[in-house]
Amino acid sequence: MIGTARGADEAVSPKQADPYFPANGDTRYRVHRYELALDYRPGPNRLAGTARLSALAGGQPLREFALDLAEFRIGRVLVDGKAAHYTHRGGKLRIRPAKAPAPGAAFTVEVHWSGNPKPVRSPWGGLGWEELTDGALVASQPVGAPSWYPCNDRPADKASYQISLTTPSPYTAVLSGRLLALSTRASSTTWVYEQPAPTSSYLVGLSVGPYEKVLLVDPEPGAVPQTGYVPARLVPQFGADFGRQPQMMRLFSELFGPYPFGEYAVVIADEELDVPVEAQGMATFGTNHVDGLRGSERLVAHELAHSWFGNSATVADWRHIWLNEGFAKYAEWLWSEYSGGRTAQQHAADAHRLLAGLPQDLVLADPGRKLMFDDRLYQRGGLTVHALRLEVGEGAFFRLLKDWATQHRHGVVNTAGFVLHAQRYAAHPLDRFFDAWLFQGALPPLPGA
Repeated sequence: MIGTARGADEAVSPKQADPYFPANGDTRYRVHRYELALDYRPGPNRLAGTARLSALAGGQPLREFALDLAEFRIGRVLVDGKAAHYTHRGGKLRIRPAKAPAPGAAFTVEVHWSGNPKPVRSPWGGLGWEELTDGALVASQPVGAPSWYPCNDRPADKASYQISLTTPSPYTAVLSGRLLALSTRASSTTWVYEQPAPTSSYLVGLSVGPYEKVLLVDPEPGAVPQTGYVPARLVPQFGADFGRQPQMMRLFSELFGPYPFGEYAVVIADEELDVPVEAQGMATFGTNHVDGLRGSERLVAHELAHSWFGNSATVADWRHIWLNEGFAKYAEWLWSEYSGGRTAQQHAADAHRLLAGLPQDLVLADPGRKLMFDDRLYQRGGLTVHALRLEVGEGAFFRLLKDWATQHRHGVVNTAGFVLHAQRYAAHPLDRFFDAWLFQGALPPLPGA
């Protein structure tokens, strides 16, 4: 196991491409801020934009670098204010600056683009920009962000964002972050959002539609602002289905540490969605997740928990996706337990019985691209977290859980780092435990069962 852990630790190196998506991203530089000015017309599904990226060169002169961007028409490309030579094909915008930024130097890139946005192709179907019957949304995990803006599409390359979006005035625009300004001129409205926290490209959320704004009120002093954007006809059901979200926020803040962002928004897109979509400071659900009976409340908890696990503490690369989904799955079970429903132990026992009857060819710490969204990864991830709780004991477990989320707030994490972290809270070595649960396909027995 030591060799495996050491290999995982290397994932934090900026010199390594993501092994699951080696064509995405560029390790020769890092972006620390994006400023996007967008104009979107829902009728013709027409998007025009200007992006200004503030970045830092790596350890070599940056004679050439690349941005990920789908097949839009490119207007111009500037580096440090000067026209740059570029080529654009196969989802890569390759740029040669007139003057190469020196090693470690700050530089800016400006890109103008326009066209009809559409999802990028992936093994799981289209990802990223999705045109709706009346509006649009973005669902980028894991590699859909280039479907609508130029970016360095690597989860570990986190940056702050300011996004200005102009739409026809009947529409509401919801994006990751805090609404800074809202202005209307003639028949168009411009929405300006700021997300100061470091954000991965796939976690930049966007939704455009004819929504009604609903406040989810938490009477606690200093509570996190929580807002819903909902089709008018679903507002009553939304109040029932999401009414306990403020309680979830309080519970998770107690268990995982303070909520990592300034606000939290929930959008109900006016279409059915296979699964909800997490983004930084927001989540998008479909009409099928709203029934007035709290039928999808576990998903409400799951998406909120991603604020800590995945959005704030972000995987270094996609091999470590269990650190996102396993902990969000376990948050579902914790909410159930703390809200008077079935206990985490009961959920874990059910998950163990389910997994015992399924193929055991999934290695949690490195599932491979084909299995990274397999339902077994979610179940085994949650089960592994519960097994750790049983292994180290209640007090130690909840201390390590909160410390993991708070110590890696707005950071980048991997499996090896979590193994080392957990060991600090255990009274005995955890090598065999983690080897069985993370690095072997066979399902171990639950500790103490």
